[in-house]
Amino acid sequence: MQLSFAIYGAANRVARLHKPLLEPLGLTFPQYLVMLELFRSTPQTVGELGATLDMDTGTITPLLKRMQAAGFLTRTRDPSDERRVLVELTPEGQAKRDAVWAITGQIEAACQLNDKGLVDLRDTLMNFAHPRTR
Repeated sequence: MQLSFAIYGAANRVARLHKPLLEPLGLTFPQYLVMLELFRSTPQTVGELGATLDMDTGTITPLLKRMQAAGFLTRTRDPSDERRVLVELTPEGQAKRDAVWAITGQIEAACQLNDKGLVDLRDTLMNFAHPRTR
């Protein structure tokens, strides 16, 4: 089997596993990734979020606008640099923290790997997605 088929199949399975878990929270898979990143650190600029999530401005901006309309986050101009837009979770967005982290645990369990296996898989995929130039 080609490596590309395995990676494509795994990515699709991960997205399918998330869908029924995210629907009750009113989140899509990309929105879930935004939430995880904002739980890690907030506020963040749109540029920082896009870079971390490998999303260009044309992809992440409409996504953030929908999340703002749903009441999960705010987008405000940085007072020290009007060119930058700061993204921050609202209290409603913060209230989803436990439910979002529970999904992460369910997905990890579905992988059927021990802690070391999960770390190794994550690190391998991160290194593949973001190769370091030497």
